[in-house]
Amino acid sequence: MNKFVAFLEKYLSGPMAKLSEQQHIRAIRDGVVSALPFIIFGSIFLIIANPPIPENWAFYVWAKENIATILIPYRLTMYIMTLYITFGIGYSLSQSYKIDALSGGLVSIAAFLFTIGVQSTEEFGFVLPMANLGGHGLFVAMLVAVFSVEVLRLCKQKNITIKMPEAVPSSVARSFEALIPIVIILGVMTVITVVFNLDLHSMVDKVVAPIIKGGDTIFGVTIPVFLITFFWAFGIHGMSVVGAVIRPVWEVYLAKNGEAAASGMPLPYVAPETFFQWFVWIGGAGATLGLVIAMFISARSKYSKSMAKATFIPSIFNINEPVIFGMPIVLNPILIIPFIIVPLVTTVITYICVTVGLVSATYVMAPWTLPAPIGAYLATGGDWRAIILVLVNIAISTIIYLPFFKIYDRQLVAQEQLEEESLKEVVEETTETAPIKPSTDGNAPS
Repeated sequence: MNKFVAFLEKYLSGPMAKLSEQQHIRAIRDGVVSALPFIIFGSIFLIIANPPIPENWAFYVWAKENIATILIPYRLTMYIMTLYITFGIGYSLSQSYKIDALSGGLVSIAAFLFTIGVQSTEEFGFVLPMANLGGHGLFVAMLVAVFSVEVLRLCKQKNITIKMPEAVPSSVARSFEALIPIVIILGVMTVITVVFNLDLHSMVDKVVAPIIKGGDTIFGVTIPVFLITFFWAFGIHGMSVVGAVIRPVWEVYLAKNGEAAASGMPLPYVAPETFFQWFVWIGGAGATLGLVIAMFISARSKYSKSMAKATFIPSIFNINEPVIFGMPIVLNPILIIPFIIVPLVTTVITYICVTVGLVSATYVMAPWTLPAPIGAYLATGGDWRAIILVLVNIAISTIIYLPFFKIYDRQLVAQEQLEEESLKEVVEETTETAPIKPSTDGNAPS
């Protein structure tokens, strides 16, 4: 096992961990995560606009009559998520280079807006198209934000900036320092989109189309699940490694599903991040709520019983580090097996159920600490069948975990018995060899 772990660390997990911490990938990850509060807020209004209640109820009728007004908060948050993500990427990458982060975030947004241009209408005059401000424009936003910050960094290194006297306030000095890089960046974007009339979004769409299509297939959902649990099994935060690469694709799925739900159209994608969050990672990575339930059902060792009590409540709210490192699952040759198998099984089951229409696809980003049945119900816009699927997945995960846990628990029982016997022998030896203390009152020795 030690040789195997060393091999993985050298040739797989080590390089992948370094990749996840690469400056540009880390900035993209941080930028996407920074937009999650806006996405969650906007998702709430998707539920209000499409309430999971009977159609003849008064609130449902009111919601449908006022759907355009209700969706305004959604359209200003989740619908234009890429605008927020662009700023987050530019800000984070600038911070990593130790240059002015505010300038990096602002110029990234400006450069991205140049890629979508403006349109002229007879009724409203010039308007800003919003279609590419959502998930559709996310990949262009990544490229543009990285380009903008790299130009800022290069100009800083080569002193291609305007230096102001020391007496000038720092905020004013930073603004003038960024002037020349901004002129270069926006000048390039003007040439691309105005002079040559190139549509970067269409060009990038053609490049990433295979990735977007492949990520929503059965292989596209099972491979990330396997990798995430595989890394976790050896003590590496799987989502930090794999999520840094795949999360932008998941965000595109979520945004597209949200747009479809707001328009009353069929949801185009099966597997946004919420697909995994509520139907696969039940209790956390590895679907360890099933393991905790198995511990409650059959634990015989004192350690397992105490762990079951300590980890049950956190697992309900999808916090499973106490289980992963407490049992432990990490580097445990017995529990690693179901830890990897269970999520793969529930992923396939859920994918089939969503694909054939037994359960609705997800399009709402609910807070990840909700219990899985509630989170799944909200994420699907109020599909009661999602609750049943979650309960079925919990039952399946418990059944798979149970025999493996029993094997491990028997080892713990044997180990505890051995320790108790060893302790008993030590106590007996200590009692037999203890020196006789002389009496302090002149009587018989004690």
